Amino acid sequence: MPLVSGTEILQAARKGGYAIGAFNTNNLEWTQAILQAAEAKKAPVLIQTSMGAAKYMGGYKLVVNMVKDLIESMNITVPVTLHLDHGDYEAALACIEAGYTSVMFDGSHLPFDENLKLAKDVVEKAHAKGVSVECEVGSIGGEEDGIIGTGELADIDECVQIANTGIDFLACGIGNIHGAYPSNWTGLAFDHLQAIANAVGQDMPLVLHGGSGIPADQIAKAISMGVSKINVNTEFQVLFAKATREYIEAGKDLEGKGFDPRQLLAPGKAAIVKEAEAHIDLFGSANKA
Repeated sequence: MPLVSGTEILQAARKGGYAIGAFNTNNLEWTQAILQAAEAKKAPVLIQTSMGAAKYMGGYKLVVNMVKDLIESMNITVPVTLHLDHGDYEAALACIEAGYTSVMFDGSHLPFDENLKLAKDVVEKAHAKGVSVECEVGSIGGEEDGIIGTGELADIDECVQIANTGIDFLACGIGNIHGAYPSNWTGLAFDHLQAIANAVGQDMPLVLHGGSGIPADQIAKAISMGVSKINVNTEFQVLFAKATREYIEAGKDLEGKGFDPRQLLAPGKAAIVKEAEAHIDLFGSANKA
């Protein structure tokens, strides 16, 4: 199945009361794992790369070709969207040209007028090529590709203005953070989420960044209030590292050809498949393809 834009699958999720996993990939094994999990669960999925991860893997065009080739070679039948996560203006335009089917332009760290102006330009260029667009209002806490936010709540009027640019889905700060959640985290600001959802309208899918580590009951409540895309990265990174470490600490890399990277990375890959399937179940997107 060819890559699809995020618009249709996220609109369906918004109307259907479920969310779609937006899982970051960092290499070949991660991409295979995400696709394997989505196919097993018959779930639409967004595979996304940060700017840094795409550079690490060899560039945006390589990522596009890798994902397309894996979809074909793995006989993937579910809808797959290739999405740029937290891209700046230049990265968003580069991904549109490279063949990504969805991009996030993150101008949340810019003065709002500049964020709004650039968002309009990205929307125009993306939609001309059938590419969906996500934008962000209110910096998300934690760190993402060197951008650090304090997790403030998104300004509702700014959310409306960004939504009116024609974007396809909206990321908004509601107390969520990137990375591990600290012990003193007070949870998602649901009153604020509801106010944003009311202001931008029920047709606008909302995006929850920092999906790793949010309690299941809060995930379910956020979905019921309009969150249709949930980003997960840190949780997979931790599990991948744990499984790889356990393999080495058990001395399996010293047994036979256990040092072969195909064997060395296999436990980490299997951990991501298992966790991606669990997240798909949690988000309610199983059997929605």
